[in-house]
Amino acid sequence: MVAKGKIRHRAAKVFHDHAQEYDSWFAGSLVYAIELAALLSLQTAFAHPRLEIGVGPGRFARALGAGLGLDPARAPLLLARQRGISCIQGVGEHLPVKARRIGTAYLLFTLCFSESPRQILSECARILKPGGYLVIGLIPRESNWGRYLGEKKAAGHIFYEHANFYTIRTVGRWLAEAGMRIIEHRSTLYQSPEHVEHQEDPCDVLDEQAGFAVIVATKDHD
Repeated sequence: MVAKGKIRHRAAKVFHDHAQEYDSWFAGSLVYAIELAALLSLQTAFAHPRLEIGVGPGRFARALGAGLGLDPARAPLLLARQRGISCIQGVGEHLPVKARRIGTAYLLFTLCFSESPRQILSECARILKPGGYLVIGLIPRESNWGRYLGEKKAAGHIFYEHANFYTIRTVGRWLAEAGMRIIEHRSTLYQSPEHVEHQEDPCDVLDEQAGFAVIVATKDHD
């Protein structure tokens, strides 16, 4: 269900007020197609139930078979619900989910908008079932895309004003602190941010120069 009331989160109001604009970006987007192809190429057998944290309008969740979605912005959740996602309003730093209940959690472009990315990763480790998986999709800070969007942030871009981008190395360190280990990965989106012209096949590496990197991690519970 979509919870009533307001949740304080710096980026939430922007995505609430501009939900339709953000959702329309996905339609026919080659960038989205490249990112989704990388996620669909993963070989890990992801367990259910699947929850996307920062689900937005639900386009990734529907394509990846994630039936549950959480987001602090209410308007995108209404769009996600129309796509068949069971939604709840909330923040990743304080997940309204009991421990060891989720088979697979997705964090796709969510860490960069988080007010405490380390806390989100700790929460993900808490809610995963024994042997469950966490899938992170991020824009590496030092890539052409990371620098390009960092410039947009500095210029006060409506969607990126509150974004912070991180290196793969940093996220890997945070995962280790949360007791998680990386078991699979992909990198893609090597085209210039201003000239994306063709579909790309993902590489089975973690590359700080890629525009989009995917990390699959798991926690070996006692």
